[in-house]
Amino acid sequence: MSDTYVSLVNGGLGRSVATKLGLPRPGVLRRHTPDAPLAPGPVLVLGTPASTEADAVAQLLLSADGGSDLDVRRAAAGDATRWGAVVVVLSDVVHPSDLAAPMLELSGVLRSLAPGGRVVTISRAAAASDSPAVAAARQGVDGILRSLAKELRAGSTANGIVLSDGADLGAPSVLAALRFFLSPRSAFVDGQLLTVSSTAGTAPASWDRPLDGRVAVVTGAARGIGAAIARTLARDGARVVVVDVPAAGESLAAVANEIRGTALQLDITAADAGATIIDHAVSRHGGLDVVVHNAGITRDKLLANMTPALWESVLAVNISAQLAINEALLASPAFTHAPRIVSLASTSGIAGNRGQTNYAASKGGVIGMVRATGPLLADVDGTANAVAPGFIETEMTSRIPFATREVARRLNSLQQAGLPVDVAEAVAFLASPAAGGINGTVLRVCGQNLVGA
Repeated sequence: MSDTYVSLVNGGLGRSVATKLGLPRPGVLRRHTPDAPLAPGPVLVLGTPASTEADAVAQLLLSADGGSDLDVRRAAAGDATRWGAVVVVLSDVVHPSDLAAPMLELSGVLRSLAPGGRVVTISRAAAASDSPAVAAARQGVDGILRSLAKELRAGSTANGIVLSDGADLGAPSVLAALRFFLSPRSAFVDGQLLTVSSTAGTAPASWDRPLDGRVAVVTGAARGIGAAIARTLARDGARVVVVDVPAAGESLAAVANEIRGTALQLDITAADAGATIIDHAVSRHGGLDVVVHNAGITRDKLLANMTPALWESVLAVNISAQLAINEALLASPAFTHAPRIVSLASTSGIAGNRGQTNYAASKGGVIGMVRATGPLLADVDGTANAVAPGFIETEMTSRIPFATREVARRLNSLQQAGLPVDVAEAVAFLASPAAGGINGTVLRVCGQNLVGA
């Protein structure tokens, strides 16, 4: 379903009318297309005065495979440069006063940020052992980043990479996260801070096909977000098994044929679902590397009107089935080659939503599950992470009453809804070998919801 309002206010007459009436003008988001550049203009790398870490990040971008098409600069020119992105390296700040110089330098170039541009911060996590000054400076970056994301316009976004004690600038996942945030693949990710916690992960032979040779399973893949995930993983080189209930068999087969994958009709709440998924992937494709838990249902009702059937059905599909399948995966020797689990959570599981206590319980449960499962996979260089979508244009959201739908679309910093492909891009990134240093985390794909966390 398209957003007519966004198209209207970005057209000739519509743009003029919206400007005169003071109406919001959401920007057209820069999404991935084949052969699209990583950034729509030169990339400026800023840092604290005499920062060697900013120099290292600039060199990292220039030396990476595929980075040859980037124009990376360490100083703003005096001309009318339209910056495609600005990377602000704050990993060496030790006092709040250290933030002034780089942030004021960023201030001076923000008006020259190209439409669909990116701002990315790189900082370190505040730790309990830090001095009060160091902790204040590091936590201050969080507030800066989230506030800046709410100021940008024309489809531009701001996101941050946070290094924990186990990671450094040379960690493969730092470059992977940086490329993701700079790229059109992160179109609907805004105001997010993603933690890199270790040096695990390996850079792909090709950044265009980072999943070459990998076998992926996607549940709930017959339509909507699940089908988009399957298509995106296949585009990135994976051999994909699409899973859905028998009632969706025709749509499921169409998706499988489109991406040259295989279809598995399965009720994921069945006791042997995990074993069935593993057996199919191994017998048909020779292994199993990535499992995307996308299947989910809603049965919305105010808690005062909730019935046992409504509660139990949502929890069974949305979290209990994932837990059971993961147990089978963790016990299988087939799932030991730097495996990836990516689960679909929701902003409802973070901020809550009226009439969704059952759904929010299941999606909050997903967040807790990946946080606890991630460490269990670390010995085999595996990860478990979650993607939490906000308002996404799907068949389900198209049935929301018009006025409610319009309000929901605008309640984020980008002032529009996301598309299924936006969720799929985030899933594909977390499923990639280079994202091995990101574990037990949640990445929101919500355009920076203005309500809730």
